Amino acid sequence: MYLDFNAVIELAQPSQRGRLHYIFKFSTRRNKSFSFDFISIAEDFYESDCSALRAPMGLRNWFSFCSPASFRNMFQARENEIELGCRYTIKTHGRQLARSHKHDWLILILLAAIEITLNIIHPFYRFVGEGMMTDLRYPMKENTVPIWAVPMYAVLLPIAVFVFYYLRRGDVHDLHHSVLGLLFAVLITGVLTDAIKDAVGRPRPDFFWRCFPDGKDAYDRWGNVVCHGKDSDIKEGHKSFPSGHTSWSFAGLTFLSLYLAGKIKCFDNKGHVAKLCLIILPLLAACLVGISRVDDYWHHWQDVFAGGLLGLVVATMCYLQFFPAPYHSEGWGPYAYFRALEESRSTALPTGNGIIMQRTATNSNNRVDQNLDSSFDAMESGRR
Repeated sequence: MYLDFNAVIELAQPSQRGRLHYIFKFSTRRNKSFSFDFISIAEDFYESDCSALRAPMGLRNWFSFCSPASFRNMFQARENEIELGCRYTIKTHGRQLARSHKHDWLILILLAAIEITLNIIHPFYRFVGEGMMTDLRYPMKENTVPIWAVPMYAVLLPIAVFVFYYLRRGDVHDLHHSVLGLLFAVLITGVLTDAIKDAVGRPRPDFFWRCFPDGKDAYDRWGNVVCHGKDSDIKEGHKSFPSGHTSWSFAGLTFLSLYLAGKIKCFDNKGHVAKLCLIILPLLAACLVGISRVDDYWHHWQDVFAGGLLGLVVATMCYLQFFPAPYHSEGWGPYAYFRALEESRSTALPTGNGIIMQRTATNSNNRVDQNLDSSFDAMESGRR
């Protein structure tokens, strides 16, 4: 009896066939006959329901030949899944991964230092004449969204989602690159936002009351304002364009939205609109933050629009540096994870059961098929 392995491969998705080749290649290297349940393999390594593979036709002989017991015995040490290239934890690969990206972390520290410096220096004090005060007399109000809340929902909330996914899947590449990409997104956005703020120096809608808290305006001989309010209020009054709250919100929450879209496979052409509703929620929250900045008279609508666009573009660019696009077939994982899988397939690894896998080239499908056929034939002749 011959096992139609090629028929089984055809049922798998193209992106998963390499992994299935790898599993069967490893299994047939045993020196004694074996049997196992293909459904257990498919459901375990594809992480999805593979009951459709229980259809009759070419697989009937396969299931009559298989026994789940010997399969479990063969993979007793697969809990760590390292030999199959499926788990990369903080303990096993975290230090090595952080060391390989040490320059990225150093650049993050540099960006943080630049961001602090930009908030300390004074912005450009633009000319503000008496005729311009018509649109700058809105009352001063407190922030609906306080500044301390921005890093809470734009940084810490996404990181909490990343950690939750890591605890479920155990992939340190996903955790490291998602955190690194998020921090790059918010810090690059912050540096660009504050640099433009300081260079433009556009007055806020409530600038009149910042400059003249007693309501008595004064101007010099050139018609420019002569402010007598608090220095901190005047300094903050020249930082209207673009909106920092909005840019940070869109940077962090857009990154989170893209991350969720990839993980739940939102664009899998199956028409599950509920998935789309889920990834829109972070973007809706960012939009509401932007609207609150106009309602509080801290920003003009142009400031909010520019800040939102800036955060959206930067977050998208940073996300695509580490992850495929959400509509990609492998959009659920970072590039580094798939590179690590390819390296594990082509490098000899001790499995913990005393089995040493031979070095193999995964892109040589013809050689794999020939070796698999010969292994199955040898196994079947032993059973006879």
